[in-house]
Amino acid sequence: MALRDLLEGPIHGITWTRHGPIVVPGVAATAPSQSNGIIQPVIVPVKEEHLRLYARSTNSIGRICAADSYDAGVTWTPARPLDLPNPNAGIDAVRLKDGRYVMVYNHTTQGRTPLNLAVSRDGERWTMFHALETDPGEYSYPAMVQSSDGSLHITYTWRRQKIKYVNWPLEKIP
Repeated sequence: MALRDLLEGPIHGITWTRHGPIVVPGVAATAPSQSNGIIQPVIVPVKEEHLRLYARSTNSIGRICAADSYDAGVTWTPARPLDLPNPNAGIDAVRLKDGRYVMVYNHTTQGRTPLNLAVSRDGERWTMFHALETDPGEYSYPAMVQSSDGSLHITYTWRRQKIKYVNWPLEKIP
């Protein structure tokens, strides 16, 4: 079943089926009510029915984790840590119209400074290319979309005081 069929089909979100949890093999849950440390997923399309999920992780994992679905989200692979650090903080990712991926995240395993942008050609191997924030403070809960002109519109919590907005031009993404 294609993703388009799921979105445009007769059920229209009326019928739900529970699947999961999506886990990182070898990582124990820290409490009975928790899975094993991944939350707040971001899902990006890879191709046709292939979706990739990126998730925030606990400090015990310390990396952004990813899992894949090859059936439009019905089933998922076990999660795996990527090469990007994560201090138990929110992330966001988009697949650009040209096929590259961009992620906004905290490039550290402790605290929520700095807040960075990373790019990937395959959604697996990432290169950090810019720090949005480096001064002491908490920079968290990012959100990002690509607009019709190709630029990225990014928002995040700035030092728990306000919401900051950044417009990042497509030509500045390596």
